[in-house]
Amino acid sequence: MASPILPGTGLGSGLDTGAIVKALVNADKAAKQGQIDRGTATNTASISGIGTLKSLMAAFTKSMTELGSKTNPQFPGFAATSSDVKIATATATNSAVNGNYVVEVKSLATSSKVASAAFAGGTTSAIPTGTLTIKQSGGTFNLDIKAGATLQSVRDSINADASIKGAGISANIVTDSFGSRLVLGSTNTGSGSDISVSGIAGLEIDGNNVVGTAGSPMTAASAGSIGALAVDADVTVDGMSVPSKSNTLDKAISGLTFNLVAKGTTTVTVSANTDGLKASVQKFVDAYNAIANSVTALTKPSLDDDGKPTVPAALTGDALPRSILAAIRGPLSETGAGDKLTVLAQLGITTNQKTGALDFDSTKFTAAMNDKKLGGEVQELFTGNNGLLERMNKAVSSFAETGGILDQRTTSLNKTKTKLTNDQLALDRRIETLTAVLTKKYNDMDTLVGKLKATASNITSMFEAMTAQQKNS
Repeated sequence: MASPILPGTGLGSGLDTGAIVKALVNADKAAKQGQIDRGTATNTASISGIGTLKSLMAAFTKSMTELGSKTNPQFPGFAATSSDVKIATATATNSAVNGNYVVEVKSLATSSKVASAAFAGGTTSAIPTGTLTIKQSGGTFNLDIKAGATLQSVRDSINADASIKGAGISANIVTDSFGSRLVLGSTNTGSGSDISVSGIAGLEIDGNNVVGTAGSPMTAASAGSIGALAVDADVTVDGMSVPSKSNTLDKAISGLTFNLVAKGTTTVTVSANTDGLKASVQKFVDAYNAIANSVTALTKPSLDDDGKPTVPAALTGDALPRSILAAIRGPLSETGAGDKLTVLAQLGITTNQKTGALDFDSTKFTAAMNDKKLGGEVQELFTGNNGLLERMNKAVSSFAETGGILDQRTTSLNKTKTKLTNDQLALDRRIETLTAVLTKKYNDMDTLVGKLKATASNITSMFEAMTAQQKNS
């Protein structure tokens, strides 16, 4: 007969065997589970913290690169402004001097554009084999035209040739009422830069021959410079003629570069770039403080009302943030290569001893610009040879670069995360097995106790019956 005692109910022994098994299993599991939980919490926080550090590093490096741009200088000592930027713009270097300059653009420098005679067959017109020779400004470029060439394939070959492309020459096809023409243009400007083509019948172009004017309208046989020859820019500065083969004048006035845009007159004013320098210096201070304060925050635990640490920060106790802070602070104390301006303190920039961030005293900065005339040296301090921005980028490169310290730490943390996951799975399997083993043992015990109780009850009943019979006899 099957036992009426159900497994785990304790009906046989009167004990809650399920609760006993659970308590024993939890006691066995507690130490290892606590270790895994603590490790997982620390690992998760560290992964998050390192991810934040990588983002901070990327933003800081981007800021240093933008501030150190050579094509868009952020620390010029002088600023040049044009009264009409539609006529001409100007940029100033640290060798410029204060002043006003009247710039009259009578005509812009132009480039060469030439066209061949028209091919009635269009872009697929056959082109004879041979060597196509293109000449411009003393330069000669030879292109081998093979059998089966068409007007379009010649165009493509010209554009694919690295030496021709490097000289600023490109080709296209224009189809007019007479047919398709090979048209060559150039980025080079100025008198004498006209293009000539020879060597292939039908593609000869005399760059000194002007076609397509009112007095010489285009015909099917017309070939030459379209409309006009290339000319120099005709410019005067304060009434003095300064002809130029390009629309960029960088030798007319020391420390100034003019970029010509259109015909007309404009006045260029050169003055100290105090406001611009102040804005750029503030950008540097802001970028530095953003990373310094954020890195510090990753190591500081939360405090209770009594000022005692409660919840640790993502990287509390980790040496890596301190290494980063030390790296970016190092260049601040190094002496620059300037003449009069060698340290940031001369510009009113000092390190806050309590926070580690930078303080920027605009009053001291203005005095350095106006009284000490240091504006011309700010660019050298920040972006000169081995300047502050270059030293900053070098200081953080080992952390921020691909495969650098932060990437290595991320890899290590991910390996730890995988190990903790595997440890949890192994613990879960062991606990599942232990639970099954203990449950069976206690169920067996409970069933046995139940049977013993039933036997004892039967024996007791027998003795009670015997006693009753004796009393009745």
